[in-house]
Amino acid sequence: MSNKKDIERYFNNRQKEIDGAALYRVLAQTEAQPQMKEIYTRLSASEEKHASLWEKKLGELKVNIPPRMPSWRAKVMIWLARRFGPQFILPTITGNENADSQAYDGQPEAEALMFAKDEKSHARLLSMASKSSAGLPGASVAQLEGRHRASGGNALRAAVLGANDGLVSILSLVMGVAGATSSNSQVLIAGLAGLLAGAGSMALGEWLSVQSSRELYENQIKIEAEEIAESPEEELEELTLIYQSKGLPEDRAKELASHMMADTSSILDTLAREELGIDPEELGGSAYEAAFTSFFLFAVGAIFPIFPFLFWTGATAIYLSLAISGVGLFIIGAGITLMTGRGVLFSGTRQVLVGLIAAALTFGVGKLIGVSLA
Repeated sequence: MSNKKDIERYFNNRQKEIDGAALYRVLAQTEAQPQMKEIYTRLSASEEKHASLWEKKLGELKVNIPPRMPSWRAKVMIWLARRFGPQFILPTITGNENADSQAYDGQPEAEALMFAKDEKSHARLLSMASKSSAGLPGASVAQLEGRHRASGGNALRAAVLGANDGLVSILSLVMGVAGATSSNSQVLIAGLAGLLAGAGSMALGEWLSVQSSRELYENQIKIEAEEIAESPEEELEELTLIYQSKGLPEDRAKELASHMMADTSSILDTLAREELGIDPEELGGSAYEAAFTSFFLFAVGAIFPIFPFLFWTGATAIYLSLAISGVGLFIIGAGITLMTGRGVLFSGTRQVLVGLIAAALTFGVGKLIGVSLA
């Protein structure tokens, strides 16, 4: 019985390491920065080594070991990384690394203790990298000046929750109107109006947010250029501190900083990336692309509850709207497991229940209002 539990645990540990190795391998392939590409390559090799050690444990128990294959979650993350770039999934991978390190807690093997430390180290490294598409920022040093700020976000989480907002809010709206009136056209008009209003609001808010960030970054780079011209000694000291914060000895950090400051053609680009955590070529991304993406994600979620009212009426349309929305909610719940690592059935069912409860409440309120008006 003990061997059976150990075998199951070893296979779970092995799968986590296989998934990690596959993800880091793809991050290395899609990363533009040579330094980060090298880091991802090393992290992939580390996870491969971990997987090999668990396979050795399984081999000692005379267990048949299948070929290495990433899980479905890892395959989805790999597709997202190839489609949208490393930064899209980096915060999620960071969270998974933290969770994986805790998964090793309490396991008796010496390897588990060592691997837990490795995973925590990986999470700290990725946490720094996820703050900027430029790689590892020196934001902590920049904040001492009080003039610069850095930001980071989880694009995957935003995408999933954007679709969820559209689905739940429009489902609640549609059910509320359906409860208040038997007119199919009124329900449809309300749903479509809600879709356009909600998606438009999301898009405008995202445009303003990204455009404001771009303007902030442009101003920060302008300030940095002025500081380089007016106080090169202070910038040299700041860059030295940044390299020291990354683990370099003081003399080596100062030597590297002096070398970088001497390259006048690229020092502004270097300081923007290292001190501010800004990629001068991107400046936080395109405001129009962000707006379109927000509009699209909200609309995709919102179309689920509206769709049945385009072709059916009355109770049939309501039941189909609830059923189709339930499928959409389950898919979103499954998507959330990419970040949480929870079981698909649990997360999907929870999402369906929460969404349908919200719809039931608004339907009930709509019914009361409809009766009152009648």
